[in-house]
Amino acid sequence: MAGKHLPSSLARARLTSPRGLLAAASLLLLLVSASYFLLLSPSSPGGLASPSSASAADTAFLASLDRFLASPRRSASTAAAPADLDAAIRDDEEARLYGGAWPAAPAPLRVYVYEMPSRFTYDLLRLFRDSYRETTNLTSNGSPVHRLVEQHSIDYWLWADLIAPESQRLLKNVIRVRHQEEADIFYVPFFTTISYFLLEKQECKALYREALKWVTDQPAWQRSEGRDHVIPVHHPWSFKSVRRFVKKAIWLLPDMDSTGNWYKPGQVYLEKDVILPYVPNVDLCDSKCVSETQSRRSTLLFFRGRLRRNAGGKIRSKLVTELKDAEDIVIEEGTAGAEGKVAAQNGMRKSLFCLNPAGDTPSSARLFDAIVSGCIPVIISDELELPFEGILDYRKIALFVSSNDAVQPGWLVKYLRSINAKRIREMQSNLLKYSRHFLYSSPARPLGPEDLTWRMIAGKLVNIKLHIRRSQRVVRESRSICTCDCRVGNNTKMF
Repeated sequence: MAGKHLPSSLARARLTSPRGLLAAASLLLLLVSASYFLLLSPSSPGGLASPSSASAADTAFLASLDRFLASPRRSASTAAAPADLDAAIRDDEEARLYGGAWPAAPAPLRVYVYEMPSRFTYDLLRLFRDSYRETTNLTSNGSPVHRLVEQHSIDYWLWADLIAPESQRLLKNVIRVRHQEEADIFYVPFFTTISYFLLEKQECKALYREALKWVTDQPAWQRSEGRDHVIPVHHPWSFKSVRRFVKKAIWLLPDMDSTGNWYKPGQVYLEKDVILPYVPNVDLCDSKCVSETQSRRSTLLFFRGRLRRNAGGKIRSKLVTELKDAEDIVIEEGTAGAEGKVAAQNGMRKSLFCLNPAGDTPSSARLFDAIVSGCIPVIISDELELPFEGILDYRKIALFVSSNDAVQPGWLVKYLRSINAKRIREMQSNLLKYSRHFLYSSPARPLGPEDLTWRMIAGKLVNIKLHIRRSQRVVRESRSICTCDCRVGNNTKMF
């Protein structure tokens, strides 16, 4: 259909009239404003891009590749790697850790602490306190029960800090939340070690079953099958009779014995669990103490403890045979109680190196006694996993020696005598700096073991959520091909 047309002379007359000029100017202004808004609006896909940019060029691989290859070459980094790259990385990480710039979560870790019945919490703490001075029964290895509870009391230190009034707490990277839907992690405050040592066997097992039912009945547990729940099982026998039912939870452990004596295959692994240090049995040798004892450290190598052990601890009897007659070396059978503590503390403060062989388990409290005493640990435990190793570099404070090398005639003494004075001073200085990481306290202090525990757990959070969500959508018949059971052998090297 043909349109209607005005005579050209009439059209020109209308455009040149005052009303026509005003209408044209208004239309032009409207078009300019609209163009400006479309080009500069933050929600505009083009943003400040030029009008010639096509949307296909931003998403099409070949178009992007053409532009990339046609553009000038990006200058590559010309900085050469340091002569000792590992040391440079280590120094940078340490500078950021102590300077407060260590990589942290974008927000504090939010922990929901279960309000468990008092028979699992306060009643057990009171039982320990009230029976502390009367405890005389000994375990099979001769250690006083109360001391075993103390050195594995990480459950108390973590819980006491979490439930303290926020105004009294020093840690800011972890907070307690009151509503479960706000939580990243759920903490189970059950004192598994106290119940194991201070209750009768059947009474303890019954309490374990009650605690298991209480926890696994919680909606949060059922939602995640426990993957976001933290359970302190720091003694190798803690919770042992029911551990198979909670193996997806995050366990707080003293080590990861791989011999099968303490943990079954698939129960513990680094990707899921966290290694925590024992509570030291000796007093801290602070900077003043280190300075005063420096000239008195005349013993080359010191060990005080049980000279014969089972399992991986059989290395001890071989070391005794090898070292008992060596000059400047003290190897003593340990004794329990206050006298034993004083003897161990004095011996460590008079020694340059402290022997830390495997025992019934790969770890022992002796390692942390040596660290806080300023005595350089000589670790002979091929299966040992260490606390917070994603944050701390133990090569700066300890020597790692393979069991095979350690028992070769004359090898260990010769190796220790070959370490020069400069390296010894550096390691002693690092021991003083690292001691804070192994001293539990109330309130918990920044960079103390409680702080580093939550940092390690925060680092696992994304992976925890991955496995929770994956478990919620995987069909029952699918093969479980995604696991995080990465139990790679710890092939100890000597440094």
